[in-house]
Amino acid sequence: MHIQILTVGKLKERYLVDGIAEYVKRLGPYAKVQMIEVPDEKAPENMSPAEEQQVKAREGERLLAKLAADVYVVALAIDGEMWSSEQLAASLDKLATYGRSQVAFVIGGSLGLSSELLRRADMRLSFGHMTLPHQLMRLVLVEQIYRAMRINRGEPYHK
Repeated sequence: MHIQILTVGKLKERYLVDGIAEYVKRLGPYAKVQMIEVPDEKAPENMSPAEEQQVKAREGERLLAKLAADVYVVALAIDGEMWSSEQLAASLDKLATYGRSQVAFVIGGSLGLSSELLRRADMRLSFGHMTLPHQLMRLVLVEQIYRAMRINRGEPYHK
C-alpha cells in the first residue's frame, strides 16, 4: 500500500517531527508512506469570512495539485465519519483488496479544508468532535495508520 499524508504548513516542533518519524519507520514493512507539506497562507486572527475562504481556497489549490487522479482521498474533517481503529483497519484492507492501494489522507491548515478539496475527497474522516491542532493531528493519524496495519496482520498492539 502507498499512503500519502498531505498537510498544510511546515512542522517545526521537534517532538512531533520525532514522533512522526518513528511511526513512519515502523510502517516500513507494511506500507510506503510519503509526507507532503504545502505552504500555508498567513491567517491573521481578525479575518472576515470571505478572507478565511480565500485562505482555504489557496491552501486547497496547493493540496489538490499534489493529488493524482487515481488516488483514494480521505479528508480529515470534523464533520466526517467517526471510526474505531478496527474500522480504519478494515477500510484500508478493503481498499487494498479491491485495487485502491494508493491512499491520500489530507489534513488542512488552521482554518480547515477548502470546499473544492472536500468535493474531491472520496470520504471524510473525523477523529472526534474535539479540535486538535493540525500539527498534532499528523502524529495521531500516522499512529492510527500503524495501528490499523498491525490489526490487519493480526499482530499485537497495546490497547
